[in-house]
Amino acid sequence: MGQQQSGGSSGGDKKDDKDKKKKYEPPVPTRVGKKKKRLKGPDAANKLPLVTPHTRCRLKLLKLERIKDYLLLEEEFINNQERLKPQEEKQEVHAVVGVLSDDTDPMVTVMKLEKAPQETYADIGGLDQQIQEIKESVELPLTHPEYYEEMGIKPPKGVILYGPPGTGKTLLAKAVANQTSATFLRVVGSELIQKYLGDGPKLVRELFRVAEEHAPAIIFIDEIDAVGTKRYESNSGGEREIQRTMLELLNQLDGFDSRGDVKVIMATNRIETLDPALIRPGRIDRKIEFPLPDEKTKRRIFTIHTSRMTLADDAICTEAGLLALRERRMKVTNEDFKKAKENVLYRKNEGTPEGLYL
Repeated sequence: MGQQQSGGSSGGDKKDDKDKKKKYEPPVPTRVGKKKKRLKGPDAANKLPLVTPHTRCRLKLLKLERIKDYLLLEEEFINNQERLKPQEEKQEVHAVVGVLSDDTDPMVTVMKLEKAPQETYADIGGLDQQIQEIKESVELPLTHPEYYEEMGIKPPKGVILYGPPGTGKTLLAKAVANQTSATFLRVVGSELIQKYLGDGPKLVRELFRVAEEHAPAIIFIDEIDAVGTKRYESNSGGEREIQRTMLELLNQLDGFDSRGDVKVIMATNRIETLDPALIRPGRIDRKIEFPLPDEKTKRRIFTIHTSRMTLADDAICTEAGLLALRERRMKVTNEDFKKAKENVLYRKNEGTPEGLYL
């Protein structure tokens, strides 16, 4: 009996010793993916161990959420914004891509002469008194306004040139434009008559506005009788539109606003048909008449037009020069002048030679 107890006790002691010898060991981590090869040598000691989640669910959750990817994208976006800011400040470039056109009517732009005419006062035969008057009224106030300030007088606002056709009204206006450096705007009275209602007065306003912007300026209105005729009661819409255009012209000539260094030159061969309000003092202060040339003036005109021709002493005629060229001669004779006279009279009498009825 005693042996059995001792044997039993010895068996229990062995089991206790085995339990005491066993140590706790952590579970082996689960592998995800391919097995990586272990590095051997000095590189294996320097490389940090890879930290992986202990469970598959944790790794799968991180992959699904992709929080790190979003954070990397946000960081890259912020870095790019910071890089672009100083570049925008440093690389500011100002360049003129184009010039926007103003609201000026294109017709007014066409009226403006970019190049001065070639005609001068020397190209005008006679008209000495008319040249002197237009110099005092238009040219001198623009070139030397201090003369009028010292005298305490106001220069004329506008000038009208009237007389028969072909007496040099337009030619004198071209000479004024050549002598002054002022902006020259030329318009024909018929151009102020527009098709649609209100376009005529608008064109007049644009004309004077452009002249004020480019002052000193000269506005030359040829054939003013197209819009400046006497007013009368009319039921025609076209006639009323012409009268409204003339009223706008009257307002621009002598309205509340001062025109400054803007001079107006008008020309017509029918001054008796113009409205008295248009040519009254205050709007048109100087009326210059152009009469038909006398014999002395005609001689000066012929001298100007034949100054570049080789002429004999007893012949002066363009037609005679053409006849001399037909015969291959470089000099005009008296015979050429006689033939030229017959040709001119033949055309004037509609084909009837003068020699048939002597």
